[in-house]
Order: sequence, then C-alpha cells, then structure tokens
Amino acid sequence: MTNQKNNKGTIWEVAQVFFKLGCIAFGGPAAHVAMMEDELVTKRKWMSRQHFLDLMGATNLIPGPNSTEMTMHCGHERAGVLGLFVAGICFIFPAVVITGIFAWFYVQYGALPAVAPLIFGIKPAVLAIIAGAVYKLSKKALKSKALGVLGGLVLVVSLLGVNEIVALLVAGIVGTLFFMGRSQWQNHPKSIFPILLLQTGGTATAKISGGTVFWSFLKVGSVLYGSGYVLFAYLDAELVMKGLLTRAELIDAIAAGQFTPGPVLSTATFIGYQLAGWTGAIAATLGIFLPSFIFVWLLNPLVPKMRSSKPLGFFLDSVNVAALAVMVNVLIEMSLETLLVTASWMPDWRACVIAIFGAVLVFGFKKINAMWVVLGGALLGYLLMLV
Repeated sequence: MTNQKNNKGTIWEVAQVFFKLGCIAFGGPAAHVAMMEDELVTKRKWMSRQHFLDLMGATNLIPGPNSTEMTMHCGHERAGVLGLFVAGICFIFPAVVITGIFAWFYVQYGALPAVAPLIFGIKPAVLAIIAGAVYKLSKKALKSKALGVLGGLVLVVSLLGVNEIVALLVAGIVGTLFFMGRSQWQNHPKSIFPILLLQTGGTATAKISGGTVFWSFLKVGSVLYGSGYVLFAYLDAELVMKGLLTRAELIDAIAAGQFTPGPVLSTATFIGYQLAGWTGAIAATLGIFLPSFIFVWLLNPLVPKMRSSKPLGFFLDSVNVAALAVMVNVLIEMSLETLLVTASWMPDWRACVIAIFGAVLVFGFKKINAMWVVLGGALLGYLLMLV
C-alpha cells in the first residue's frame, strides 16, 4: 500500500513499474518518455504533469540517456534516493540482458537473431504514444503565446539540423531574459550543468582488460549528449579509431541496441562482450550508465529550487517548451522514416495501418496501457509482413 498522504511508495512498487517499462520501451527516448508520462502521471498520478515537465526539461541539460535519467528522477520522486537507483537499474536490466544474449549469438554464429518482423510493427505504434504525450504535455508547457512562439522557433531550428542541446540552452537563456525583462526583474539566471569532461587517451592494445573497457565507456557516458547516432560517433572515436573494434562490428552493435527495448546505450553491453567476454559486458554497462546515476542524484534536489526561484522558473519554462519542441521534431523525423518507403518516398501502407491502429487506441481509449499498444503493434506488424 502506498502512502497517499506523502505521495511516497515502496521500492517494490518502483521496481515493478520500471521493470515493466524496461520490457516494452521500444522506439527511442521520446517514446520512452511518452510511456512514462502515461504510466506515472496519467494513470498512477505519482506527480503533477508540471513537475514531470520540469524534470524532463532539466534532464535534457545533462549528459547521458535522457529517458533512462527520467526513470531515475521518477524513482527518486516516489521512493527517495534508493528509488532512484532501483528505477534506473530495473529499466536498464531487460535491455542489457537481451543485448547480452544478442552479443553471445553474434560472437558464436556471426549474425543477430531475426527479430525484424516484430520490430517492424512497434515503431509505427509508438508514434501514436509519442503524439499522445506531446498533446498532454503541451497543455502545461504552453503557458503563454510567447512560450508558444519560442517552442515554434526551437522546432524550426531543430528541423533545420541545429544541435538539440544548443537549441535548449539558447531557448532557456533567451526565454529567461525576455520574461525577466517583461516582469522587470534584474537578477541574472543561474543554471546548473554538472558535466564531467574527461579526455580520451592511451593506445590500442592487442588484448583489452575489463578495467580498460570500463574506463572507455565511463568517459563516453560522462560526456554523451544526443541520440544513438551521436553515440555511434563517440564509440567510433574511442574504439574504432584505436583499433579495438571494426566499424562493421560497431554498426552491428548499434543495430542490436536499436532492436531491444529500453535505452540504446545497451549497445555498450554488446560491445563489451565483443571486447572482453562477460567481464567486458558488465564493465561496459557499468561504465556507460554510472555517470547518469550520479548526475541525476545531484540534479534532482535542485529542480524544485529552480521552480521556486522566479528567474530560474522562467528558465525552466523556456527549456520545457523547447524540450517539447525537440520531442515534436523527433516525432516528425520518426514519422517520415517509419511511414514512408525511403527509396520512393511513397507511403508504406502496412506502417500506416499500424500507426492508425495505435492512434485509435491512444486517443480513442485514453485509459489503455501503452504496453498493449506496443504489443498490439508488434503482433499486427508480424501479421502484415506475412501479407
């Protein structure tokens, strides 16, 4: 039983919720955040939608996998510091285990298990989940016409290819200055970016130890911003350019991370296994995720203080609407990639049918759990691939 009076829950409750999310969270960070919003805000009411937005905006400003860091924030809100660690571990665990199995198959047989038919139906379905979350979060994020204009500008520059972190920071600063000027405040906003900058170094070795694997991935996890493609660039520089991994092996590892639920950073488990067996898999997983636990642990207590400060509240509102715009940008890009046949740019009728199916479930049956949308999309995708 949860204590409704202080809105706190048990560690077991946190573990159950985030393990379930870790098993069904396909589709990338935007989809993961959408599923969390649906599960934790709409259905379980663990926190207000405004506070969820504040956490999302703040999380976008620190390195690491944003959706995984959001699980840590939500776990902290529900069950304190221990909840932070339990939520993060339970969310990561399914992806790490599945990716580890994929790595074993890859090393033993030189190929990945054939899971493409099921994955085909999941992506169109999660488009509807993301759209539903954007719609609900926009009601809180768009507090004024000025914030709407700011969000629109961030969306435009994001579509033009401007780095999302740059867009978020500039939006936060510009929005703060504008709203402070309008309210005749003279204080200067202060923002917190706990970024650990570690320099790469060393030379390639014929045999790599678990400690070396851990250090390589700790450096990447400490400075990583952006999507799986940014992860590809970091790992290419850290591993391929040093001769520890071929580029073909890295591409296969990224593909394995995309096929599994949960964070794409589970790619680290796959690569760690390639480099040093199960010891390397564990070392790489710990290395790439450990910085996120530390950053969230430091950031979480500061978010309410940011909201209570008027200048920092302006900054948070501006970053929130910018983060929502980035989420819309991801939705647009995923829609183009998923619903169109790349070679001809014609609609893929199977993907469109699944997307419509997902939209009917999300917007027509508002109390339906995102898990059923994902599973329904996977099943429908598998059946349509047989047509």
